[in-house]
Amino acid sequence: MHPDLGISIKAMAIMNDMTWFYFRQIIDNAYELIETQKKQTISSREVQTAVLLTLSGELAKHAVSEGEYIYTILLIFS
Repeated sequence: MHPDLGISIKAMAIMNDMTWFYFRQIIDNAYELIETQKKQTISSREVQTAVLLTLSGELAKHAVSEGEYIYTILLIFS
């Protein structure tokens, strides 16, 4: 975002709703994956697969790439 630009309260609310919608979709897909595998714990693999199922194309690839990057950083600093 450019420093001279802002976002309205309504636009922020829409973005928040959209974020929660996709978060919920990803969690629901991950839950379905562990149910079919008869597991009780969601691992990074299920989350990654759920992201690929929920999002499409480049957005999914970018999300997985960023997730892997953050996971690696967390491993390094913990």
